[in-house]
Amino acid sequence: MVKGQILQSLSGYYDVIANGLLYRTRARGNFRQKKITPLVGDWVEFKADNQQEGYLLKIDPRKNHLVRPPIANIDCAIVVVSCKEPNFSANLLDRQLVMLAAQKITPLIYFSKLDLLTPIQRAEFKSIVTVYQKWYQTFTTISEIKNLLMNKLSQQTLVVMGQTGAGKSTLLNHLAPELNLATGAVSKALSRGKHTTRKVALFQIGQNYLADTPGFSSFELQDIIAVELRDYFPELAACQTACKFRGCLHQKEPHCAVKAAVQAGSIAASRYQSYLQLLIAIQQQKPRY
Repeated sequence: MVKGQILQSLSGYYDVIANGLLYRTRARGNFRQKKITPLVGDWVEFKADNQQEGYLLKIDPRKNHLVRPPIANIDCAIVVVSCKEPNFSANLLDRQLVMLAAQKITPLIYFSKLDLLTPIQRAEFKSIVTVYQKWYQTFTTISEIKNLLMNKLSQQTLVVMGQTGAGKSTLLNHLAPELNLATGAVSKALSRGKHTTRKVALFQIGQNYLADTPGFSSFELQDIIAVELRDYFPELAACQTACKFRGCLHQKEPHCAVKAAVQAGSIAASRYQSYLQLLIAIQQQKPRY
């Protein structure tokens, strides 16, 4: 048996990198019987007589995985956030950041399409960037991201994600021109992009593996419970120890340090509103059986 990592999944085949060689494999029948689906990023054990006819035998335990896009064992996620076309959505970005925090994936926020803003709009948008800069690593140029990937990060598996039409494929084409990924125009009527990426694959950039993933416009809250949500907003987590009640959800409770911080301006009102919207959505979820 050989151990390697799945770099690509397409039409029932899994391309696995092991000892510097790429093997095309398929999953054994018992995977289907056990309803186990191999994911890009999985570490696997496989058997292969040659590089074109291998069989997956075992999948190692995953440290995390995403459902949309389907990828496992991610260290960091580059979240591509469009400033315009489609318009910036603080709530969507905050949902993405919560989901990543729940999966223990480090977010790297890239604000794209700043060049489409007027000088006045750009100056106003800087205040939005500042809100996130305090708690997350943020970028406004592709060269900053490329420098990070080529010179500062090593042996990391990263995923590129974000709203459809935000510019994920454009970013990857700049980072690795040989990929020549298709990009789609954004529909001005819907302010959404056409789905252009057809598969999930890991590409080597520097000493890291970077995934291109299908575009998407929404997230499910998955299995997050109300009392955990507050911990996924770092600015809330930083001051909630000063709340009078240990289980304070920063909603209607008295003597809440978070609400006081929002009133004082040290926590952005937009972030707090995103938190409340997500909290209410979680509280109203019907239990799954």
